[in-house]
Amino acid sequence: MRLNVIEPSDLTAEQKPLYDDMKSGIETSFKGFKAIRDDGTLIGPWNPWLKFPKIGGPMWELVKALSMKPTLPKPVREVAILVTGAKFHSGYELYAHVLMAELRGLDDDTIATIVAGQRPSNLGGDESVAYDVASSLVRGGVLPELVYNNAVKHFGQEGAAELIYLVGLYCMVSVTLNGFDVPVPE
Repeated sequence: MRLNVIEPSDLTAEQKPLYDDMKSGIETSFKGFKAIRDDGTLIGPWNPWLKFPKIGGPMWELVKALSMKPTLPKPVREVAILVTGAKFHSGYELYAHVLMAELRGLDDDTIATIVAGQRPSNLGGDESVAYDVASSLVRGGVLPELVYNNAVKHFGQEGAAELIYLVGLYCMVSVTLNGFDVPVPE
């Protein structure tokens, strides 16, 4: 880990409101994996964002915009997030979202196949679309027209946009985690 965790007692005046907002949001929307230590210290991507609040604050706002009231079904979101985390080999992201995917109804074989970088053969229609969009985007280049049109057909234009932004968000989360060598909790 390249950054020391910031304990609540060590927060600066600039970090404290961001910490309070993050902690509240994590407790509300990110249940099922460890993101807050017993002493209240934030771990995962939240610690680097908290360390650099000028950048981390806007990143947290994007997380909230895409996570607090999503329109996409939860399994669809988890497929896209897992595809992204697998592409970046992002340990903490995979740790957190394997647990989230299990809670949201994805079976172990499906999760393991996605984490291994492969396309599961048993995905439902919406999950297949999410897989195709995410895997196309993380490979780089323009999202193929057929893949985009299929996303719009399944989720509407706003839902397709949410899916695209979600993949972009989790690319950024993965890079944050990998760049600061954020570990998986014990």
